[in-house]
Amino acid sequence: MSVPTELKYTKDHEWIRIDGDVATIGITDFAQGELGDIVYVEVETVEEELDAEEVFGTVEAVKTVSDLFMPIAGEVLEFNELLEANPEKVNEDPYGDGWMIKVKIADSSEIDDLLGSDEYADLIG
Repeated sequence: MSVPTELKYTKDHEWIRIDGDVATIGITDFAQGELGDIVYVEVETVEEELDAEEVFGTVEAVKTVSDLFMPIAGEVLEFNELLEANPEKVNEDPYGDGWMIKVKIADSSEIDDLLGSDEYADLIG
Protein backbone atom coordinates (compact mmCIF):
# COMPACT_ATOMS: atom_id res chain seq x y z
CA MET A 1 0.00 0.00 0.00
CA SER A 2 1.62 3.23 -1.16
CA VAL A 3 1.48 6.35 1.08
CA PRO A 4 3.87 8.96 -0.39
CA THR A 5 5.45 11.08 2.35
CA GLU A 6 5.34 14.37 0.41
CA LEU A 7 1.51 14.40 0.27
CA LYS A 8 -1.19 15.33 2.78
CA TYR A 9 -4.27 13.15 3.33
CA THR A 10 -7.86 13.22 4.59
CA LYS A 11 -9.84 10.71 6.61
CA ASP A 12 -12.04 10.40 3.49
CA HIS A 13 -9.02 8.96 1.60
CA GLU A 14 -8.22 11.91 -0.64
CA TRP A 15 -4.61 13.02 -1.12
CA ILE A 16 -3.41 16.56 -1.79
CA ARG A 17 -0.15 17.81 -3.31
CA ILE A 18 0.67 21.48 -2.69
CA ASP A 19 2.50 23.51 -5.34
CA GLY A 20 2.48 27.19 -4.37
CA ASP A 21 -1.17 28.27 -4.19
CA VAL A 22 -2.43 25.34 -6.28
CA ALA A 23 -3.32 21.91 -4.91
CA THR A 24 -3.64 18.72 -6.93
CA ILE A 25 -6.17 16.28 -5.45
CA GLY A 26 -6.97 12.62 -6.02
CA ILE A 27 -7.92 9.48 -4.12
CA THR A 28 -5.40 7.33 -2.32
CA ASP A 29 -4.05 3.93 -3.29
CA PHE A 30 -6.05 2.50 -0.37
CA ALA A 31 -9.29 4.10 -1.65
CA GLN A 32 -8.89 2.87 -5.23
CA GLY A 33 -8.13 -0.62 -3.89
CA GLU A 34 -11.28 -0.61 -1.76
CA LEU A 35 -13.43 0.66 -4.65
CA GLY A 36 -12.13 -1.86 -7.18
CA ASP A 37 -12.14 -1.25 -10.94
CA ILE A 38 -13.02 2.38 -11.57
CA VAL A 39 -15.20 2.86 -14.64
CA TYR A 40 -16.14 6.57 -14.46
CA VAL A 41 -15.04 9.78 -12.76
CA GLU A 42 -17.44 12.72 -12.78
CA VAL A 43 -16.46 16.26 -11.82
CA GLU A 44 -18.89 19.06 -12.70
CA THR A 45 -17.48 21.66 -10.29
CA VAL A 46 -14.77 23.27 -12.45
CA GLU A 47 -14.71 27.06 -11.87
CA GLU A 48 -16.74 26.67 -8.65
CA GLU A 49 -15.64 27.80 -5.18
CA LEU A 50 -16.11 24.96 -2.71
CA ASP A 51 -15.55 24.68 1.03
CA ALA A 52 -13.58 21.91 2.71
CA GLU A 53 -15.68 18.73 3.03
CA GLU A 54 -17.97 19.70 0.12
CA VAL A 55 -18.48 17.14 -2.64
CA PHE A 56 -16.48 18.01 -5.77
CA GLY A 57 -17.42 14.94 -7.80
CA THR A 58 -18.05 11.22 -7.80
CA VAL A 59 -16.13 8.12 -8.71
CA GLU A 60 -17.96 5.08 -10.04
CA ALA A 61 -16.57 1.60 -9.68
CA VAL A 62 -18.06 -1.66 -10.95
CA LYS A 63 -20.06 -2.20 -7.74
CA THR A 64 -20.42 1.24 -6.12
CA VAL A 65 -20.48 5.02 -6.52
CA SER A 66 -18.57 7.17 -4.03
CA ASP A 67 -18.57 10.93 -3.42
CA LEU A 68 -15.30 12.86 -3.62
CA PHE A 69 -14.73 15.45 -0.89
CA MET A 70 -12.67 18.65 -0.97
CA PRO A 71 -9.75 18.42 1.49
CA ILE A 72 -9.54 22.24 1.66
CA ALA A 73 -11.56 25.21 0.45
CA GLY A 74 -10.78 26.64 -2.96
CA GLU A 75 -11.75 27.16 -6.57
CA VAL A 76 -11.70 24.08 -8.78
CA LEU A 77 -9.42 25.12 -11.66
CA GLU A 78 -9.11 21.95 -13.68
CA PHE A 79 -10.38 18.39 -14.07
CA ASN A 80 -7.99 15.70 -15.30
CA GLU A 81 -9.58 15.12 -18.71
CA LEU A 82 -7.44 12.01 -19.21
CA LEU A 83 -9.88 10.30 -16.83
CA GLU A 84 -12.83 10.82 -19.19
CA ALA A 85 -11.49 8.21 -21.62
CA ASN A 86 -9.23 6.36 -19.16
CA PRO A 87 -10.82 6.23 -15.67
CA GLU A 88 -8.70 3.15 -14.93
CA LYS A 89 -5.71 5.52 -14.51
CA VAL A 90 -7.03 6.08 -10.97
CA ASN A 91 -6.43 2.37 -10.27
CA GLU A 92 -3.13 2.18 -12.15
CA ASP A 93 -1.47 5.39 -10.92
CA PRO A 94 -3.54 7.11 -8.19
CA TYR A 95 -0.75 9.57 -7.25
CA GLY A 96 0.35 10.33 -10.83
CA ASP A 97 -1.78 10.19 -13.99
CA GLY A 98 -4.84 9.34 -11.86
CA TRP A 99 -5.08 12.78 -10.19
CA MET A 100 -8.58 14.26 -10.34
CA ILE A 101 -8.65 18.03 -9.87
CA LYS A 102 -6.48 21.11 -9.39
CA VAL A 103 -7.66 23.74 -6.92
CA LYS A 104 -6.63 27.33 -6.18
CA ILE A 105 -6.17 27.26 -2.40
CA ALA A 106 -8.43 29.71 -0.57
CA ASP A 107 -6.88 29.41 2.92
CA SER A 108 -3.47 27.74 3.21
CA SER A 109 -3.89 27.38 7.01
CA GLU A 110 -6.37 24.54 6.31
CA ILE A 111 -3.44 22.43 5.10
CA ASP A 112 -2.29 22.15 8.73
CA ASP A 113 -5.51 20.26 9.55
CA LEU A 114 -4.76 17.47 7.07
CA LEU A 115 -3.07 14.18 7.91
CA GLY A 116 0.61 13.51 7.27
CA SER A 117 1.69 10.22 5.67
CA ASP A 118 2.38 8.55 9.04
CA GLU A 119 -1.03 9.56 10.43
CA TYR A 120 -2.78 8.34 7.28
CA ALA A 121 -0.86 5.05 7.33
CA ASP A 122 -2.01 4.56 10.95
CA LEU A 123 -5.62 5.32 9.93
CA ILE A 124 -5.70 2.63 7.23
CA GLY A 125 -3.77 0.16 9.37
